[in-house]
Amino acid sequence: MQFKQSSKIEALPKYIFGIINDLKKDAYAKKLDVIDLGMGNPDMPTPPHIVERLCDTVLHHPNTHRYPQAKGMPKFRKAITDFYKNRFDINLDPNSEALVLIGSKEGIAHLCMSYLNPGDYALTTNPAYPVHLNGIFLSNGIVHSMPIGPDNNYLPDLQAIPEDVARKSKIMFLNYPNNPTAAVVEDIAFFKEVVRFAKKYEIIVCHDNAYSEIYYDNYCPLSFLQVDGAKDVGVEFHSLSKTYNMAGWRLGFLVGNADIIKPLEKLKSYLDYGAFTALQLAGVSALTESQQCVADIRHNYQLRRDKFITYLHKIGWDVPVPKATMYIWAPIPKAFLHLGSLEFASRLIKETGVAVTPGIGFGEHGDGFVRIALVTHINRFYDAHLRIKKFLDKGIS
Repeated sequence: MQFKQSSKIEALPKYIFGIINDLKKDAYAKKLDVIDLGMGNPDMPTPPHIVERLCDTVLHHPNTHRYPQAKGMPKFRKAITDFYKNRFDINLDPNSEALVLIGSKEGIAHLCMSYLNPGDYALTTNPAYPVHLNGIFLSNGIVHSMPIGPDNNYLPDLQAIPEDVARKSKIMFLNYPNNPTAAVVEDIAFFKEVVRFAKKYEIIVCHDNAYSEIYYDNYCPLSFLQVDGAKDVGVEFHSLSKTYNMAGWRLGFLVGNADIIKPLEKLKSYLDYGAFTALQLAGVSALTESQQCVADIRHNYQLRRDKFITYLHKIGWDVPVPKATMYIWAPIPKAFLHLGSLEFASRLIKETGVAVTPGIGFGEHGDGFVRIALVTHINRFYDAHLRIKKFLDKGIS
């Protein structure tokens, strides 16, 4: 007996990380030593004090095993708003301007469902983190892509959006520091322009700020909500996944305009019971205790970035040096460009065991690039670059 899936699910392309995982499985089956630089999955452990708080809570506070509050416990929401005050000097009301999420990915998809009717437009960069695109699609919205690339410093040209599209759009997704491109907003004037645009066309701005604490050199990321008037039109998603190596814990939050948050809170009350209370209390420890662990995580990523980019430059792969995130957005070498990013990444893992993510998985404007995640021990990058060198020197066969 066969049961037919919905046309919506059927129309979804195969998830790019599913494709990469299949290629990795084939490589493992062939006994290849896989160096996985594909998914942005932190390899370093969660800081011990956060783990200890979780274990203590689970063991000694059985009342936390009950259903949690859907919007998040008051103590964690207060920790979230205190973090925003300390980090960005933004005042937020923990009762109405903060919502706990089961990871920011969940919140992004459900926010689309909270606002988009069939045929509504939503604006998102291209390339983009996949859920920015897929959340719109699964909500029966229409995606209008804002192409970003090196020619525009990976910032969308708002003036290029057709007037009729702008008027029909309900949501705009932005993400800086950016996944996958590692691009950053260096001048807050860009966010000011976004606020003016959003107010003119009555668009909700959703800024995904998951990488705000992974930055290097003399750069420090901004919050969209630091701009005057931003909270009138916008919200900001955040996650503990990358900042504290808590990716598998599924803990994130949304802050900003209370009226924008309310429909998502209502939807979540029907679909889930919120994050496990013990996880939220561990989140309190993460946000309120010493942030030295964050500095250490950032330092480790910077060491990896510097070492691997030095290696890649030595073998002639001219990749840019990111100012933030745990990614290198690498243009495919010219001799291989005609392959496209999926075929390039497929050949690389099949022939060398080095896994990277093809840019096409983030939208058609990502083709021509691969994303390299700095998620393996620093000593592995030497071996990775030797394998890549051999692959590039061999050329197309």
